[in-house]
Amino acid sequence: MRIKKGDTVYVLCGEDKGKTGRVLHVYPKKGTAVVEGVRMHKRHQRPTQRNPKGGVVTMEGPIHLSNLAVYNASSGGPARLGVRTTEEDGRKRRVRIDVKTGEEI
Repeated sequence: MRIKKGDTVYVLCGEDKGKTGRVLHVYPKKGTAVVEGVRMHKRHQRPTQRNPKGGVVTMEGPIHLSNLAVYNASSGGPARLGVRTTEEDGRKRRVRIDVKTGEEI
């Protein structure tokens, strides 16, 4: 899986096409992710100790991973990811790179 929690992603298709946001959660078994500010929907919530008033809460919903691409800020668009192995301090490390530009993401 190429998309991880904390990545900035670009929405490729759907109602929110063209939006960018930070990944809050990833659900690998379902193949979905929750992205900040994308696929917003309303949920009616009963009063709790945390939210004593209750009411209608707007929150993000999951979006399928096939509709997302990692966002490359330097190129200003979605990036295709590749993996390069580097060696630092005698240790091998896998690094995600943008295939087009070759820079580390």
